[in-house]
Amino acid sequence: MIFNEDDFRAESFALGLEWNALPQHVQDRALMCSTDLMCALILGSQSKQYGSGVSIAKSMGMNGDIPLIARDDALNLLGAAIAYGHASNSFDIDDGFNLVKGHPGASFVGGTLAAALDRNASYEDYLATLVACYEVGIRWGLAMQEHYGFLHSTGAYGAFGTALGVGRLEGLDEQMLKRALSIADYHAPMTPVMRAVEYPSMNKDGVPFGALVGTMSVLEAINGVTGRTHLLECPEYSHLLATLGERFYMEELYFKPFTCCRWAHQPITLCLSLMEEHGFGADDVTSVMVHTFASAAALSKEKPKDTDEAQYNIAYPVACAIVHGDVGYDQVRDEAVSDPRVLEMMDKLDFVIDDDLDALFPEKRMAWVEISLEDGRVIKSSAIEAPGEATDESLSLKWAQDKLRKRTASLLTADAQDEIIGWLEDPAGRVRDLISLIDEGISS
Repeated sequence: MIFNEDDFRAESFALGLEWNALPQHVQDRALMCSTDLMCALILGSQSKQYGSGVSIAKSMGMNGDIPLIARDDALNLLGAAIAYGHASNSFDIDDGFNLVKGHPGASFVGGTLAAALDRNASYEDYLATLVACYEVGIRWGLAMQEHYGFLHSTGAYGAFGTALGVGRLEGLDEQMLKRALSIADYHAPMTPVMRAVEYPSMNKDGVPFGALVGTMSVLEAINGVTGRTHLLECPEYSHLLATLGERFYMEELYFKPFTCCRWAHQPITLCLSLMEEHGFGADDVTSVMVHTFASAAALSKEKPKDTDEAQYNIAYPVACAIVHGDVGYDQVRDEAVSDPRVLEMMDKLDFVIDDDLDALFPEKRMAWVEISLEDGRVIKSSAIEAPGEATDESLSLKWAQDKLRKRTASLLTADAQDEIIGWLEDPAGRVRDLISLIDEGISS
């Protein structure tokens, strides 16, 4: 491999970003992303995975003064990154980017938030850091997918994005940040996501290990470990860096309304809309045939034993939508996944690969359904993409705020939601104040 070791474009872009210099449309998207990621972290604070992350950090003596959402514990930088890394993707409701087939925001927000809290960063600096992480991290993910020719999921490019965010907030200069990015590039976890698709567990997208490796890479660099090169210095990927500051990939993200794998969102949406349009309920359904792309059809269809098996599943979320009219935190948490009505509905579902739709993947992820009813009707939909795609004109800060209200309704009072949302839409303030506000809301 040939590297241009004198190329500091990724590092200089990340360190040179200033909130007030960003175009308004980029600021608007950053505020939306911040709100959406905080929704994911608030839900994640209730997960067993988060509890495991906190327990791991404490067992390794990583005590410190960085506050944790919904916990009395406080950890050091690496411990908080581990904890928040376990929370961010635990309910699978975070943003995604089609061409890297995963979740950029969740991949780096754990370590980036930990560093912001460690440095008592201003919200403006945190927001600008999110922009840097999205823009450079997604580009590294695109380079990685091409270079290795194998689908590595979120944890892999999360290591690089996390190192960038933590390094910026911890005050690294260009040379030191380059070293940290090299270490993260070299040690990034190569997460084989399709195995988790077929055999779901907390392994899922590999986010916690990306947060761990990315944060550790910064600490390694600070403490004298050397690293020289990373993929974005290869000449064949110079076109990715050439558009930094011009093309903002964060404006091409999709956002998720439901707490499950994105590949199930199309049939969920179709079933809900057909039920409303044609006036039938779960008891009227005799069978559902979902026509989708191969990767979605590969998702588990087993009856889940816990929330992770429910989320990385295609049959459970669709059945849940038909029975409950929604797929959110209250429908996928461990206590909910044994609902006999949903499990019975799963037996009525079948999934087939539509070759035409499969040919569109991953640029477009589409599906259509046909539902047979007790009265003999067979209702067929057209093929659609899921709501929340980058082309969805309804996407806005308000969209993310409405989602936060809906998805955290069982955890936060309306007043607490309003306070948190109000804080998140105003760039003034310091990030530690937000954590206190969330904690007050959850405990009230």
